[in-house]
Amino acid sequence: MLVIDRRLEVVSSPQSPSPHRWFKALRRTRLGEPCLKTYPLECEGLLRRARVTFQAGCTLKESFRVAQLEAVVQMLEEHECDFVDALGKDLHKPRFEAVVSELILVKNEAFYAINNLKKWMQPQHVERNLSTTLDECLMVSEPLGVVFIVGTWCSPVEKCLVPLVGAIAAGNCAIISPSECTAHTAELLHRLIPFYLDNECFHVILAGTSDFPEVVELKFDHVFFTGNRSEGTRIAQAAARTLTPVTLILGGKNPCYVDQDCDIATTAQRIAWARFHNAGQSLVAPFYILCHTTVTARLVQALKCCLTQFYGSDPRESRSYGRMVNLDIFNRTKDMLWRSGKVAVGGQVIEAEKYIAPTILTEVTESDPVMQQDIFGPVLPVLTVNNVDEAIAFINKQEKPLCVYAYSSNSKVITRLMSETSSGSFCSNDSILQSLMVALPFGGVGASGMGSYHGRYSFDTFSHRKSCLLRSTRFECVTYLRYPPYEDRNLSLMKWASTLSQKSQGWCHIL
Repeated sequence: MLVIDRRLEVVSSPQSPSPHRWFKALRRTRLGEPCLKTYPLECEGLLRRARVTFQAGCTLKESFRVAQLEAVVQMLEEHECDFVDALGKDLHKPRFEAVVSELILVKNEAFYAINNLKKWMQPQHVERNLSTTLDECLMVSEPLGVVFIVGTWCSPVEKCLVPLVGAIAAGNCAIISPSECTAHTAELLHRLIPFYLDNECFHVILAGTSDFPEVVELKFDHVFFTGNRSEGTRIAQAAARTLTPVTLILGGKNPCYVDQDCDIATTAQRIAWARFHNAGQSLVAPFYILCHTTVTARLVQALKCCLTQFYGSDPRESRSYGRMVNLDIFNRTKDMLWRSGKVAVGGQVIEAEKYIAPTILTEVTESDPVMQQDIFGPVLPVLTVNNVDEAIAFINKQEKPLCVYAYSSNSKVITRLMSETSSGSFCSNDSILQSLMVALPFGGVGASGMGSYHGRYSFDTFSHRKSCLLRSTRFECVTYLRYPPYEDRNLSLMKWASTLSQKSQGWCHIL
């Protein structure tokens, strides 16, 4: 009882009209009651509850939003060990990776939103012109309503809670669906979120990927999906049937160009870390290297040294190395590995442990399976190119990726890669970091998705920017020109005003 009182004191939000749900959430958390799959019919009931709460205006106040964001932070702090344990069971994720690449990222987003929320919520005034000198022109950010957030198994905490932070900051209610592949993490979120966040505004469902189209068709106000392209396509098709806007963060093949002019040792370290953390299960890691032919041998040797430095002579024994999330992903990665190129480093697999050693492939061709399918595993193909022109041409032949990486000490090479390729994001001389910064929008383009998030951009994603013009009834002596009966004299005055607008802003806005 003391625990519940303390939580209600911290989360200064309207109490749930059904207090027994707080006790039920506590009982599930304490006793480990199994979490059952949520079916679309149940989702419809949760959606109805959330919509009633939203329409009552409960989420509009800044104080409510801040309280919910603080509750997210407190949940992560008070249950850090539980999250680390769940991620360890699902992905064999080391504690360091769990805390740094999952929990801290969510807390950073929440703190950034808390510190900037007042500014974000204020109406934005736009530049006036002569005809609106005495009027007020502004944009008001209003919440969309009830949003649906679908996470992915690669980063099951971060990919669920970072979008949720944006949805809360923007004043929405939300239904969250963690990935069924990371069952322990999904069940933990299912148990904790009702205990920390408002029970009527925020709900967690446990649904399978096959259920998503049916759930989406229940008609949310926005759908935020992170995952692979095939599932994203089905989500988008289902959303289109109800004209529901979507944000899609989709996986793809992120190229990494290594120029002849670069620090090979540092380049190898940063690429090896980015590719093999979380056992290669990442949407934003480099998926293949396009290496200048003159430094390929040196780079492969440096990568080999880095893997030994990171994980020892036997990565299987390393406490810093993860495992594949399930046997389906394991088998798919293993099959691609064995049918592509030549193994230069690694290649060992143990099915019983879902273990695939960090692997570097050389002599890879564009037609190899590893280059035809998305890689969600610890496999890094190395292809050779003769110059930067060849690398750019190769990248531009493929679908637009989520990320493009370039390693070079030549600023002209970096500029060319950045300006002559199209991707969701770009980073030079490092990897992944551009996808984590709260001040930068992150999202895909073309086949790698649509929309973006992080920081203010998450707030905007989950908001409608309503255009507002606040006018008075003065100056009718000018605006009368727009009224019938239409006369040539009035049209001449309008055309005259239009010619003036070409030199100064807005003269013809007398309508």
